[in-house]
Amino acid sequence: MIYSSLICDQPGSFLYRQDQLEPTPPSTNTPTALLKVKQVGICGTDLHAFEGTQPFFQYPRILGHEICAEIVELPQMAVNPHNFQPGDLVTLIPYFSCGSCIACRSNKPNCCSSIQVFGVHIDGGLRQFIQVPVSALVKGNNMSPDQLALVEPLAIGAHAVRRASLQAGEYILVIGAGPIGLGLMEMARLTGASVIAMDVNAARLQFCKQQLGIQHTINPKEQDAVEAIRNITKGDMATAVFDATGNLNAIEGGLQFLAHGGRFVLVGLQKQAFSFSHPEFHKRESTLMSSRNATRDDFNWVISSLQSNLIQPANYITHRIAFTELAEQFKSLSNPSNGVIKAMVDMEA
Repeated sequence: MIYSSLICDQPGSFLYRQDQLEPTPPSTNTPTALLKVKQVGICGTDLHAFEGTQPFFQYPRILGHEICAEIVELPQMAVNPHNFQPGDLVTLIPYFSCGSCIACRSNKPNCCSSIQVFGVHIDGGLRQFIQVPVSALVKGNNMSPDQLALVEPLAIGAHAVRRASLQAGEYILVIGAGPIGLGLMEMARLTGASVIAMDVNAARLQFCKQQLGIQHTINPKEQDAVEAIRNITKGDMATAVFDATGNLNAIEGGLQFLAHGGRFVLVGLQKQAFSFSHPEFHKRESTLMSSRNATRDDFNWVISSLQSNLIQPANYITHRIAFTELAEQFKSLSNPSNGVIKAMVDMEA
């Protein structure tokens, strides 16, 4: 059987390829399932890979890790704790870990020392069929394809929120109102934290207000951001600052918004070294942390929130693209004038 894959062969270039079923499984000793891909969300990681600015990346590569798929075949398994069956809709935790390094032994497989992220280190989901470890599958439980394809990007925000141990009532700042930043705001809101959104894109900030109900928004191009945060927090500043941009200037400037005793969480990824004033960092007794990928607990929190209608997929999905048209349209997704928040690829169209 012949099926199609879309390959980013070099920065700025895509090509469709016809492959033979079955796809090559990732390097793992665990049982794998054959899946038919139904829907794929396009992430900032995919856009940066296309631009050539994504760390940890080599070409050629099949992108895509925000996935809804249908189980086609399962291996013979003595244990099937989730009762997976052919025909089930699933998503997957796309971070394949070794299970034996210090991070894995510490229950942190999301930052495994030899991690293989689907669509980054190994080929991903922009193809009609994939083969992945059964241990990575997450059962759909009657969730829609839109919901399932949104779980992973929301889980990135959920993990950052859990890393920072947010508490109800504290004022937190999210720098960057892209898809990851928006998901971070959503999960922070569910903890009871008061969210301040910062971005230089006025349309994104309007989206935060109208779609997510974010009360406080700041455009640093149009106002003094430090003074605005000071006024919102009654002089305290933000007890947690999350960078969801990966922009070097934003990372290096984020410390000025942080309260004394606060946490500075780097969610976005930057290729370059960053720096900021040691005295400013030290006098706050700041905590600096990164947040990488997500865990099954984060996925479970997001799924529970989606099933309880605490999160509405329609708030995020702004564009839909047929798989056969994606190569032609992909470049337009990063154009701010197109207003893309989350684009979904219909793999069967």
